[in-house]
Amino acid sequence: MELSGLAFAVWMFICLCGPLDGYPNGKIREVCSSMMPHHGSSPQLSPEHIITVNGTEFKPGDRIEVNLSGPDFEGFFIQARDAEHLDSPAVGSFILADQRLSQLLTCGHTKNSAVSHTSKAKKKYVKVYWIAPGDAPKHVQFLATVVKKYKTFWVKIPGAIVSQPNAPSPTMPLHRTSETVSASHPISYLTKPFNASGCGNKKFCIRNPSSCDPESASCFFLSFRQEKSSVLIEMSGPSEGYLAFALSHDQWMGGDDAYVCVNEDHHVSVSTAYLKGRSPPVLNSENALEDVSWRLADGVLQCSFRRNIHLTAHKGRFNLDASYYIFLADGEASEGGLIHKHHRQPLITSGMYNITGLPQDIGGSRSPRLIKAHGALMFVAWITTVSVGVIVARFFKPVWSHSFLFGKEMWFQVHRMLMLTTVMLTSISFVLPFIYRGGWSKQAGFHPYLGCTVMALAICQPLMAGFRPSPHAPRRQLFNWFHWSTGTTARILAVVTMFLGMDLPALDLSDPWDTYMMIGFVAWHVGIDVLLEIHSYCLIRKVEVIEDDRIQILQSLTSAEAEASHHFVNTTMRWYDYLFKTITDTSMAFFPFFCRVICLNRLC
Repeated sequence: MELSGLAFAVWMFICLCGPLDGYPNGKIREVCSSMMPHHGSSPQLSPEHIITVNGTEFKPGDRIEVNLSGPDFEGFFIQARDAEHLDSPAVGSFILADQRLSQLLTCGHTKNSAVSHTSKAKKKYVKVYWIAPGDAPKHVQFLATVVKKYKTFWVKIPGAIVSQPNAPSPTMPLHRTSETVSASHPISYLTKPFNASGCGNKKFCIRNPSSCDPESASCFFLSFRQEKSSVLIEMSGPSEGYLAFALSHDQWMGGDDAYVCVNEDHHVSVSTAYLKGRSPPVLNSENALEDVSWRLADGVLQCSFRRNIHLTAHKGRFNLDASYYIFLADGEASEGGLIHKHHRQPLITSGMYNITGLPQDIGGSRSPRLIKAHGALMFVAWITTVSVGVIVARFFKPVWSHSFLFGKEMWFQVHRMLMLTTVMLTSISFVLPFIYRGGWSKQAGFHPYLGCTVMALAICQPLMAGFRPSPHAPRRQLFNWFHWSTGTTARILAVVTMFLGMDLPALDLSDPWDTYMMIGFVAWHVGIDVLLEIHSYCLIRKVEVIEDDRIQILQSLTSAEAEASHHFVNTTMRWYDYLFKTITDTSMAFFPFFCRVICLNRLC
């Protein structure tokens, strides 16, 4: 059983990994008929390479020299076919001139009927020999597929033609290639940017930022315009790598119908794709798009194409007369057009829309609602409720020393209520990213690790408070120290975690003023704490000095003078108490105001 399991795993690895690298070893029998590489993109239109031969006529058994030459290329695939029926099987067989560059393959029932590369090493020239069979057709044409890079290739490049002596003229043009993708879907070039004319009236538009001008270099634009049984799609945005949009049944990646425009060395390829989970999109070699055109200028990538509303013959393509969530993403692409993961959160529509229904002009959000709620709840918990709760416990004891609520000191009840609210908000917020991600996030850096630490410390605080010793117990000082240190550590880590979270793409807080406002608030809070500590220290010292002096003076003063001294003490205490209340009241009023401004304008 163990051996069988290992064999199965190896087989699965070969099956899954093979297509990712194409066919670097040239063993490509799977594409003998189509001669189309499984590279997930469309072939180029204008060949850069040529096929030549050393003669124009042949007889059965003759050896014809065949040469493939042109700019550097990595892979090739050569066949000879009936020139009047280019979709027919390969004819004849080949002999190698250099076994280091080329190898023989068997296509169909004819041995050695094709030649391909042996490695990805760059080459400019390949020579082979073709042996004419006894049942050769009257006219034979050589075809070649050439791969310059992984996603830059030409399919069925028409080559030279050789004919049998006295053969009648062919019944159709000889130099025509049978590559239907290139022939039926020509690519043109856009001459100017798209515009928003007709958005909401004649076509369905998505813009980010909302209502931005697609002629602007900072505007992401996607439009759909129905024309009878097809839809014309326009997409543009600031990207030098790729732009993509997808139709989805939910707001999570996976099982989606995607369309990708990729910049491949200043040439834009447009293709359909399928999203499986959070893996890179699987590009389709069978393209269902028509009227493809593109433009690449000033860092803005534009592409437009047309597709039918219903594509029953193409697996994975959704019908365009239903409602879907719409994703719009951009990112980098490496040399050869390989797509990299987007660095920021894709734009996702807030609801499901029918792009062939009533035309609308909408925006979208790059921050999912669950992530927004996570950030807002954490902000309220660790910037508002916990901050007010700490100030109440630390500085309101003398102010509310004779006030009670439900049989307990008011400061203690308010402190406990605010801290329990903090734990509750943190617990609710803690689970939201796991619900959205469906598990642990590997791209969030230290943020989730610190978040788990803060959650653990937040839970420890009320558990620890449940075992609080009495005020005069010997272990009360130890409890106070642990309670203070745990809470302070949690507050510091929470602030650090929030700063790290603000830089994550899922929250979409790219404006640096968001960070500056957070820094300003933290500085305000630290300053208030320091000021209140200084105030408390000065008040205690002043009272101690006044009390000592008052005792000494009372021993030598008359009753009238003693009453005046007592009035001075009361006046001093009232002044300090007024200053204290002014500072704390201002601080407490500022917390919720600041929270509302941030949450409503940025997070919400």
